Amino acid sequence: MRGKWNLLIVGLFVLSLLVTGCAQQEQKPEATPTPEKKAPEEKPEKKVETMYFGAPISLTGKYSKEGQMSLWGMQVAAKWINDVYGGLKVGDKVYKVEIKYYDDQSNKEVVQSMIERLAVQDGVKFILAPYSSGLTLAAAPIAEKYGVLMNSHGGASDYIFEQGYYYVVQTLSPASKYQTGFLDMIKKVDPNAKRVAMIYKDTEFSRAVFNAAREYAEANGFEVVFDKTYPKDVQDLSPILNELKAANPDIIIGGGHFADGQLLTQQLAELKINVKAISILVAPALPKYYDALGTKAEGICAPAQWEVGVTYGPEAAKKLGMDYFGPTQDEFLVLFKEISGSDEKPSYHAAEGAAAVLSYAYAIEKAQSLDPEKVREAMNDIEFMTLYGVWKIDPETGKQIGHEMVIIQWQGGTKKIIWPEAAANADPYYPIPTWEEKDQGKLAKH
Repeated sequence: MRGKWNLLIVGLFVLSLLVTGCAQQEQKPEATPTPEKKAPEEKPEKKVETMYFGAPISLTGKYSKEGQMSLWGMQVAAKWINDVYGGLKVGDKVYKVEIKYYDDQSNKEVVQSMIERLAVQDGVKFILAPYSSGLTLAAAPIAEKYGVLMNSHGGASDYIFEQGYYYVVQTLSPASKYQTGFLDMIKKVDPNAKRVAMIYKDTEFSRAVFNAAREYAEANGFEVVFDKTYPKDVQDLSPILNELKAANPDIIIGGGHFADGQLLTQQLAELKINVKAISILVAPALPKYYDALGTKAEGICAPAQWEVGVTYGPEAAKKLGMDYFGPTQDEFLVLFKEISGSDEKPSYHAAEGAAAVLSYAYAIEKAQSLDPEKVREAMNDIEFMTLYGVWKIDPETGKQIGHEMVIIQWQGGTKKIIWPEAAANADPYYPIPTWEEKDQGKLAKH
């Protein structure tokens, strides 16, 4: 009995050990799991799409030279936006810009059909107007009808922007500004030069320029002592120039296009009509003017929308407290050579075509929308600089009010930019040499 009792006690002891061990095993804390490493969240790439700017372009007809230059400028701006700037960022998308263009043949009826095609068939919302005031005026009501935005890069007439169009805006300076910069310059360099003679071609464009110049001159203390037009096909200006000479002006502003501007200069020289300064529309801005006249061209000025050599750039924009957007002039010249495939220098038509594209790009990003109405609203508030100069419109009319005409002057056989000061690369040569001095070889050179 005693042996059985001992065996029972041993059995219970072993059982208690087993139970205790199991309990301890059950209470052993579990190891803390190692947290899984999460891969860093990747930001979704912006979707890249194509945005079309439509353009009726005069690649044939009387405006073919200006049209080709304009197209090259537009393509340069598009290439800069796509390759250098990285495309337009709107919401979660990036847009690469492409210029969709058709030859308008320098014809009003073709222009109108092209605007309709771009707006209706191609679905283009942003149009670059054709070259010239006449073609732009023909295009404007069609753009307005379809609610597509149209940006004028080659239509200077103020009349276009007096018709109440909402969807038409302007990049180049209007005709009313063509000779006002010259008057500003004269007022600064010689406040005593008050007597102004005006002699100009009897065309719509020239009348618009000189009606505005007359009003501006009188409002700024000048006295208009002579004011006459001449016919489109004039061959001899001497009768009217003898009348002008008798008025004894301090300065002369005149001209219309190339042929009459050259004739005006030639006959002013022949009649020895000496004044302190002369500004002639269109003709002196072209190299062939100096080729034809030689030293007679020395000192003669002309208004121009833009010239190679202007000093508009990031530094000039910074001084004015505004953004600079687009290629610098040096970058523009490199890209222009690449796009055009030639060594021909860009004319102002190329620069203003580029500026029109850049103004759309700048406004679209500000609006963060592709809705023409919202982009038009954004345009009301923007002011910035490109290689072409300042861009700012009058909100009510869409007319360009920021861009200034540059004034060029022939100095020592070279075109120099003398006004405005933000764009100038030379000082004005004033007063200009007399015709007698120029006959002796004197140059308007500092």
